[in-house]
Amino acid sequence: MISTAGKWKGMARPSLSSSLDSMLPGISRQVLSVSMEPKYQCQQCKEVLRKPFQAQCGHRFCVFCFKELTSSGPIPCEACRAEGIFEEQLSMLNITEAFPDNAARREIDSLPAKCPNEGCSWTGTLKDYEGQHEGRCEFERVTCEACQVLILLSDRDRHNERECEARTLNCKYCKVSFNFKDIKAHDEICQKFPMQCKDCGKKKIPREKFQEHSKSCAKSKSACQFREIGCRAVVDNGKQHEHEQASITEHLRLMLAVLSAVRLRADGAGECVQQKMTALENIACVLNREVERTALTLEALTRQHRLDQEKIESLSTKVRQLERTLTMRDLKLAESEQSLRELQFCTYDGMFIWKISDFSHRRQDALAGRSPALFSPAFYSSKYGYKMCLRLYMNGDGTGRNTHLSLFFVVMRGKYDALLKWPFGQKVTLMLLDQNNREHIIDAFRPDTSSTSFQRPISEMNIASGCPLFCPLAKLAGKSSYLRDDTIFIKAIVDLTGL
Repeated sequence: MISTAGKWKGMARPSLSSSLDSMLPGISRQVLSVSMEPKYQCQQCKEVLRKPFQAQCGHRFCVFCFKELTSSGPIPCEACRAEGIFEEQLSMLNITEAFPDNAARREIDSLPAKCPNEGCSWTGTLKDYEGQHEGRCEFERVTCEACQVLILLSDRDRHNERECEARTLNCKYCKVSFNFKDIKAHDEICQKFPMQCKDCGKKKIPREKFQEHSKSCAKSKSACQFREIGCRAVVDNGKQHEHEQASITEHLRLMLAVLSAVRLRADGAGECVQQKMTALENIACVLNREVERTALTLEALTRQHRLDQEKIESLSTKVRQLERTLTMRDLKLAESEQSLRELQFCTYDGMFIWKISDFSHRRQDALAGRSPALFSPAFYSSKYGYKMCLRLYMNGDGTGRNTHLSLFFVVMRGKYDALLKWPFGQKVTLMLLDQNNREHIIDAFRPDTSSTSFQRPISEMNIASGCPLFCPLAKLAGKSSYLRDDTIFIKAIVDLTGL
């Protein structure tokens, strides 16, 4: 079924005037010095109405909330649905049919108000609060966008400049931006950070040039370049050449000792290397033979794997075909079972009695929200006539919620709808049977032929229509003649006159 809201999707929505425009939802009910009356509550945000706007159904909304709700075009009013007073034409939230409620606005503006912020003693009217105090109270707590800490509004500037751990700073040396909490880490890697040479005492050397300074610093000490062959001297950078000149004989002696040791190791290693080469050649021959055998085995395994894969694919195809066959059989079986259930309870004379057993358990399911409504089996006005069913809310629906049984009549899509007269216009009588056969509870109605509930169905069933206040739940308490052996009986009679 196409919903009523869907018919409005394509309509253009005019914008509200700038005098009514607001970027804020309702005012917190904590601001009121008195208890809030329901007429002052926005149906969307549930707070005190801010610049109230009244829809054609009579419900009021903040102008901000109304704009949000209708931003994509007219939509159904959920408040009307909750109160069980939904009407297709009146219960649409549509900007072209709504208006600013200035009377309600004046009443709300005059309500006594107080500041909800701890420590603030401001009082006045709601109009004064909205125009002079809201968003300006020095005791209001706001969230710092950077560090997400709650702070007083009056402390925001000081917090942003001096206290916020996530505030942004610029390095005074390299001008790079970073968070305050990262200042130490940045100082350790900043290439412009000033450093001091421990050897010569020079200060303010940028880190990027410190290594170059260390190499050229006259008072910095370095190891002798002949340290690899045994020289242990560590001398000032400015005296390296003097050391090398004075130690030529010592450096030559060290080099001669290293060369002699290298020659002795080379002579002794020659024979050993030849033996190792012969052993490695033998190992390589063995490994080559093993590789050839492994290659043959791998080829055989590959052929067998390919054959196995082909068998697996063939079997998988057969399994999928069997699964599809079983699925089709299950669907046909389910359809057959549904048809049998319908035939078991089905009537073709416009009269139907619905036996509902295990009433207490079903009502508990409704109270818990697990199964708020039950649908009856289908019944017909004749063998080729209208297809119908009943819908029962065990804990009530709309205005009957928590107080009544709510019973509704549903027109369903049938096989012979093309041959029938539409809209459906037959009188419907609904009854809760007194099992002592004395005083049945009866309600009857004639369909509103303009309602979509009684047009020819285009989906499985139309919107239900009926009696939200069908039977008070109190009548089923104690030793009720309507409830025996945890069972009730509901009867529906469709007047067949004119068919």
